Amino acid sequence: MAEPLIQIEREENIAILRLNRPQALNAFTADMMVQIRETLDALGADAGVRAILITGEGRAFCAGQDLSDPFVAPPPPGGKPKDIGHLIDHYYIPMALALRHCRVPTVCAVNGVAAGAGMSFAMGCDLVFASDAAVFVLGFNKIGLIPDAGATWLLPRLVGRAKAMEMALLGDKLSATDAELLGLVARTVQADQLFSAAKAAALRLAALPTKALVETRRLFDEAQRSDFEPALRAESRAQSQLGFAQDYSEGVNAFMQKRAPRFQDR
Repeated sequence: MAEPLIQIEREENIAILRLNRPQALNAFTADMMVQIRETLDALGADAGVRAILITGEGRAFCAGQDLSDPFVAPPPPGGKPKDIGHLIDHYYIPMALALRHCRVPTVCAVNGVAAGAGMSFAMGCDLVFASDAAVFVLGFNKIGLIPDAGATWLLPRLVGRAKAMEMALLGDKLSATDAELLGLVARTVQADQLFSAAKAAALRLAALPTKALVETRRLFDEAQRSDFEPALRAESRAQSQLGFAQDYSEGVNAFMQKRAPRFQDR
C-alpha cells in the first residue's frame, strides 16, 4: 500500500499533522491538498483538539507544488496547455482558507526547505517556528509564475513591501535567522529542538481560551484592511460576545482564586 500523504497524531489535546511525501520533499499534489483541507476542517470541529501542530516528514517542510502532478505538468509538444488557475481555485484556495479560518490555533514547525506554495502554507499558520537549518524561497520567478497560495497577501504584511518584492522578483533564498529578523517566523531554534519547542507552544495554546485566540487572529487580519475607528468597533463587538462566554468567567475566577484556569469554549 502507498504511504499516506499526510499523517495525524494525537497528543493530549493537540493534533500533529505531518506532510508525508519525504521522497518528494513533501511537495503538494492535488490529492494531498484535499486531504490537508479535509483534515484541518475535521480537527477544527473536534472538541478534543485545541491546537494543531503542522510539520514535514524527512528533511524538508514542503518544496511547493509537485510539477509532475497531472494538473500542472507541461503538455507534450503540440498539446493543450494546462489551466493552472483551475488548480488554484479548486485546491489551493480551499486549503489556504481552511488553514486561515481553522477553529483552533495552528503552529508550524518548518524543519527544512519551505519553497513556493510550501512557504505560503507555513506563513498561513498562526505561529511559525523554524529550524536553524530551514530555508525560505518563493522561486516562482524561475518558472514564469507569480507567488500564490496567499503569498501576495501574507508576505508584504509580514516583512514589508520592499523585502517582499526582493524575495518575489529575485527569488533569493532566505535563511531561518534572517526570516526571524524580518518577522517571517516567530522563532528560530536549533534543528534538534524544533519539534519539542513547537509542540510546547501548541500545548500552551491548547491550555488557553481557544475561542478568544481564534477571534484575535480574525481581528488582526481584518484590521490590516481597516481604518482605526472601524478596528476599535470590531474589537468592541468581539469583546462583547466573548464577555458572555464561559471562558471569561472562568479566567477571571481563576485569577481571583489564584489557580490555573480550565478553559473549555470553542
